[in-house]
Amino acid sequence: MGEIVLVRHGETEWSASRRHTSYTDLELTADGEREARALAALLADRRFALVLASPRRRALRTAELAGLAVGAVDEDLAEWNYGRYEGVTTADIHTERPGWNIWTDGCPAGESPAEVGARLDRVLARAAAALADGDVALVGHAHSLRVLGARWIGLPPSGGGLLRLDTATVSVLGHEHGRPVIRRWNQPPPPPSGTAPGPTSPRH
Repeated sequence: MGEIVLVRHGETEWSASRRHTSYTDLELTADGEREARALAALLADRRFALVLASPRRRALRTAELAGLAVGAVDEDLAEWNYGRYEGVTTADIHTERPGWNIWTDGCPAGESPAEVGARLDRVLARAAAALADGDVALVGHAHSLRVLGARWIGLPPSGGGLLRLDTATVSVLGHEHGRPVIRRWNQPPPPPSGTAPGPTSPRH
């Protein structure tokens, strides 16, 4: 039985400034491209029976630079639709709506947690069907992949709020004694030779 490997895309201008980015189709920054290339070291030893990617350019470019051959683009892997909060930071939202929590409240004119969970359940079903043939890679975005991780282990979509996920990271979903488990989460690529890893901060 294979494993499901989640790949979050590299840095964009908006992720660096923590602005919510769903349907806005941004390119990777120069740092984001370097991050994506570095991911290849974490993926090189795996044989992927299926590689699915979000249709956004930042995800497709990350897959390309990481050495993944995308077999299909899946709209269900797109980022949470932030609606009127597209391009806005959580801090700015809180100035007008104190206590707002995407994991329970969703986004006005965007998606609710239940709606995001339903489409990520479809992705998981598609991925699980291919596991008998090898590993499956899913290349996507922070909030949608966090929901996917939560759903894999039987939590509601809001459980994704407990799973921090940085740019250009790899997470692995698998099984233990027949039960779905998270085998690895939020693993960054190795630092360039001769440098020490530094602290990271969450980016949206």
